[in-house]
Amino acid sequence: MSAWTDSPNIVQRGVRRLIATGPMTWLLSHTIHHIDGAVMRATNGRATAGGLLTGLPLIQLATTGAKSGQPRSVTLVGLPDGNRLLLIASNWGQVKHPAWYHNIKAYPAVKVTHDGRTRDMTGHELAGDERERAWARAVALYPGYRNYSVWAKGRSIPVIALEEA
Repeated sequence: MSAWTDSPNIVQRGVRRLIATGPMTWLLSHTIHHIDGAVMRATNGRATAGGLLTGLPLIQLATTGAKSGQPRSVTLVGLPDGNRLLLIASNWGQVKHPAWYHNIKAYPAVKVTHDGRTRDMTGHELAGDERERAWARAVALYPGYRNYSVWAKGRSIPVIALEEA
């Protein structure tokens, strides 16, 4: 993954605050995946609408469906952490884990597209102190995760580490 530093401009900082609100979270949870998918296809995997608007490091994650066995794809924040990526299974603060989390648990081999490059990676869930450190990094990057944790009504939000296959 190319080097990434969190240096949002004033507009991106404002958008991050806005998307952490309940109404915007609801709206985006129902729409942004369609927009991001179109932008990813149009730019050959080099950009997402969400990434451009927020400055967050968004990736395209391709998994195998846990129940269907069919290919699935979703745009997510992929927080660089050394040679790996961290994924937060917040599901926009919903009370259930996102489908991609179940997919990785069933089939850990995934493909990640970022900056037009696709890599094979393997995912595993973090636990204990390692999970807490990763969670703190994620909340520092995007404070909206703190809201999602409250809205999830007691669901512990999993943190997944992806490493080169």
